Amino acid sequence: MEQLKNKAQEVNHPGADMSNRQWVGDPNELQTGEEALKAALDHVAKPLYVVDHHGQQAICQNGGLQWGRRSGPDTMGLPLLGFVPPLHPSDLGDISFKRDLGLTYAYIVGAMANGITSVEMVTAAGKAGTVGFIGAGGLSLEQIETAIDRLEPHQRQFPMGFNLIHSPNDFSLEMNTVKLYLRRRIRLVSASAYLGLTLPLVYYRVKGIHQDTEGRIICPNRVIAKVSRQEVARKFFAPPPQKLLDRLVQDDLITANEAQLAIHIPMAQDITAEADSGGHTDNRPALSLLPTFLSLRDEAANQYGFSVPLRVGLAGGIATPDAAAAAFAMGAAYILTGSINQAAVEADTSDRVREMLMQAQQADVTMAPAADMFELGAKVQVLKRGTMFAMRAAKLYEVYRSHANYEEIPAAARQVIERDLLRTSFENAWDQTRKYFEVRDPHQIERADANPKHKMALVFRSYLGQSSLWAKTGLKDRIIDYQIWCGPAMGAFNAWVKGSHLEDKAQRLTGSMAMNLIYGAARTLRCQWLRIQGVPLPNALAASKPLKLEEIKRRIDMSEIRPTNA
Repeated sequence: MEQLKNKAQEVNHPGADMSNRQWVGDPNELQTGEEALKAALDHVAKPLYVVDHHGQQAICQNGGLQWGRRSGPDTMGLPLLGFVPPLHPSDLGDISFKRDLGLTYAYIVGAMANGITSVEMVTAAGKAGTVGFIGAGGLSLEQIETAIDRLEPHQRQFPMGFNLIHSPNDFSLEMNTVKLYLRRRIRLVSASAYLGLTLPLVYYRVKGIHQDTEGRIICPNRVIAKVSRQEVARKFFAPPPQKLLDRLVQDDLITANEAQLAIHIPMAQDITAEADSGGHTDNRPALSLLPTFLSLRDEAANQYGFSVPLRVGLAGGIATPDAAAAAFAMGAAYILTGSINQAAVEADTSDRVREMLMQAQQADVTMAPAADMFELGAKVQVLKRGTMFAMRAAKLYEVYRSHANYEEIPAAARQVIERDLLRTSFENAWDQTRKYFEVRDPHQIERADANPKHKMALVFRSYLGQSSLWAKTGLKDRIIDYQIWCGPAMGAFNAWVKGSHLEDKAQRLTGSMAMNLIYGAARTLRCQWLRIQGVPLPNALAASKPLKLEEIKRRIDMSEIRPTNA
């Protein structure tokens, strides 16, 4: 505290003239000491003044600023050492993004496949003033429609969305999912794992596009694309490709007028720059990825002159208030969380998985072959602590790449695969796989009958696909084969919440976790603004620690905050 007391005798930075800034208010309201400073930092929705009062640092959240020297008793003030304006958590992010989606906070609960981002999680996210996306990847059409039925009564209460995942090996599934979304009037999707634009995705985006009475183009279906590659981001920030529009017209899926209007809109108004994350990822560093995408945004805006603003959010590694604050400070329109939500109470996964995630540290993740893009060599990031999935999946891909058919594999290797991974003979595994594709996609069976290498791939993919379901259902005798999508953010979150109520898995509620990050980000930014002005803050005061939701509400007075579009 002695360091703080001496602050009045210092300058904020070289060349600063402290006499030009004064605080004007009631001196009786000034408080001193670390507790007063901490309380002022905690109440982020109020301004914070750091004042020189008789050579001692004092704190106040009332009063006003006076710039420049003025004469007269009515304008006398005290020297101002530092000032930060109110920063309510609802102020963070792009105001147009929050307005367009009807959000209070610029925060997305990302889609985790197999329905792990559940109806309960999307509901909790919506009630907290954020938005969640059902993890539709890996679900059947019947399961997706059941989720739509369960959420339909809440559609007017809060925003919600569904995932649309690229299915390079199953065109019909992707198209039928889009047709379901259009039929059920799902107006918001998160497009993920796309390597390029597809016919179903373009169909979803442009169907129903029209002009209002004033000639403005209205596009009812919104796409938020999750992307990690520049070349893919460029495609989403551009109008739909003409060749795909022409094909949709030829197939009588859209009208010629819809195709003509579509060339004036971006495929996605919002792109989430996906840094090092769980699941499908290119392990991009956020500090370089986000600025690159912001440049692409400006380039596309200049090139196409869209009537709507283009926006970039950030995902990957967002698990602490510091990370969230950094994202907003760099210009992110919103933030998206993923890995940490898998440990939430509302996540549709097993308690065993939650317990494994709670033990994870940042280095406890690795890359493994992806089930949906196995033949392409694509990978997903998974938890490696407590499971051998990544090692076993990598072995299967190595075997697949090196052999034209299963019979070519050396006998010893086949024995290990059948005993430890398939736990049955290859032919029995194929019979089970065949039954699955008879319902899901019979074309795959035709390809397998004609190409033994594809048959081998389908069987190996069945192990990869089931491994995530074993984890979700908590199958005890398959723990060593659990595929748990996870990025280093999980380890960062665990380190941050250690010793707090959020260390308890029963307390990890979606809304509480989201509010801790968004409130903590606002508090962290205000601390940084004070430090930039030269006001020294002890680390213990600046640290944003996890709080119970009731305490956060008390500090920010949520009763006065309404959704941006209200």
